[in-house]
This record gives sequence, structure tokens and C-alpha cells, in this order.
Amino acid sequence: MTKLKTTTKTWKIGERAKGGVITVEITGEEIAVIGKEWDFSTGSRNSSNQSNAKEFTRGTILSCDADAERKLHHFLSELSTSYFADEILKWIKSKITIKRKERW
Repeated sequence: MTKLKTTTKTWKIGERAKGGVITVEITGEEIAVIGKEWDFSTGSRNSSNQSNAKEFTRGTILSCDADAERKLHHFLSELSTSYFADEILKWIKSKITIKRKERW
């Protein structure tokens, strides 16, 4: 069995996001968006290590889902501002091809 490579990035957005931290994990075709509570025990600065921040929500979607881009953007917008939703989605799209719903 081949182990799939996981690509991960964390955004420490602070007060502009619910919980303050958003992590994206991409494994194969699976994209997980994780909302985390800021771990103040490591500090309040943006440079603090938030890798052990407590998860409070997770949304998972397959990149091959016919409506993956819209679903990801909606979930990200619920966690943060539309600006950060766009920025995180840009990063996701730079790492993996995701489907857009075809217009008629």
C-alpha cells in the first residue's frame, strides 16, 4: 500500500477568523479545511506555534466533486472573511486541481 503525500498549510488570521487559525490538509484528492482555536499558551503573536491548536470544526471535500470549488469557498467564508477565503482557495488551487460546477 502506497502512502499518500499530505500537503499542509496553516493561516494564523487572528480576529479575522473564527478561532483565529485555519489549516488546510490536502491528501490525494481529499481537501480538509480545519478551524482551530488560537492556542494562547504558545503566545498571542502571529509568529507563535499554533500546530497544537484545538480543532473546533472540519470540512472535507474531494477535489473531483462536481461543485468542490463552491463548497470550499462557502466553508472558508463561514470561517473567515471573503478576502481570506479567496486567498486560501488560491493556495488550494495552486496545489491541486479542483472542479468547478459547469454553467449551462
